[in-house]
Amino acid sequence: MPLEATLIVIDNSEYMRNGDYQPTRFDAQADAVTTLFQTKIDSNPENSVGIMTMAGKGPEVLVTHTKDVGQILQAIHATADKIGGVVDIPTAIAVAQLALKHRQNKNLRQRIVVLVGSPLQGQAADEKSMVRLAKKLKKNNVAVDFVAFGDGIEEGERSILKTFIDNANSGENSHLVTVPPGPHLLSDMLLSSPMLAGDRGIPEEAMGDIASGSGPAGGNNFEFGIDPSLDPELAMALRMSMEEEQARQAAAAQASAVDAAASSSSPSSSAVPAEPTDDEEEALLRQALAMSEGKDVEMAEHAGEDDEMSEEDAIAQAIQMSMKPEADNDKK
Repeated sequence: MPLEATLIVIDNSEYMRNGDYQPTRFDAQADAVTTLFQTKIDSNPENSVGIMTMAGKGPEVLVTHTKDVGQILQAIHATADKIGGVVDIPTAIAVAQLALKHRQNKNLRQRIVVLVGSPLQGQAADEKSMVRLAKKLKKNNVAVDFVAFGDGIEEGERSILKTFIDNANSGENSHLVTVPPGPHLLSDMLLSSPMLAGDRGIPEEAMGDIASGSGPAGGNNFEFGIDPSLDPELAMALRMSMEEEQARQAAAAQASAVDAAASSSSPSSSAVPAEPTDDEEEALLRQALAMSEGKDVEMAEHAGEDDEMSEEDAIAQAIQMSMKPEADNDKK
């Protein structure tokens, strides 16, 4: 379980009066803050959590570092009467970093959680300024999590908050969680997000892309249809099974490619001995007849004689050979 000092930055601008999150954005945010506090403290008793606002007259630290949920609830209750103004995200993050720097236990790692429910304005809308701030936080080993809801959700392909997280990220210690309006609770979506996976002892890879902004965060986009926060072991087993099947299919495809390459490089068909010609067959036949008569005759000589002998000579030779046995009998 991570050993961290966390400072939660809440949005108390005029946009928090909207009712698209039940009962209001501010109340949904207050419930999420309580969930964040309880999860952080439960993960490690040495952890501490603080809270501050970033709108109104300006960013203000309400509670620095505490383990008492009562102080957090009292600060939220006091802020409910001070809703107004616009958010100043860069200044709030700078103040939060300064407050974390003066934490009592220096062994605690630093983390800032920013809840944004209003549109980005001022320096927060300047991508270059936000990137410089993100690199500064990364250099000082400060992890940052953004929770975007309501008007804090950026439209279009260009996302300043995502660029900020990409530049502040070090070893996957920073996250962007986007929660659009819906029947779900903001606190429930945070519990199901990779942002609190480490505090709950759940591997982040088992959480999939839950509430990452890549799809609707309605609770039905869990990988394999299983909520990993309810059964992390089953979700992890399913993921490992899928990875093994993908590796097996990749190995089979590679073997097929190797076989295809080998077959294309070798001759397309095996060598078939050429069939003997008519002349060769006739020569072989004559050689077989000569061997049956006990004669040692060369094929070339016979072939030459046969070529020069006419049809009449062949008949005369046959008659002479047939009369030869009779002459031999008369001599006897």
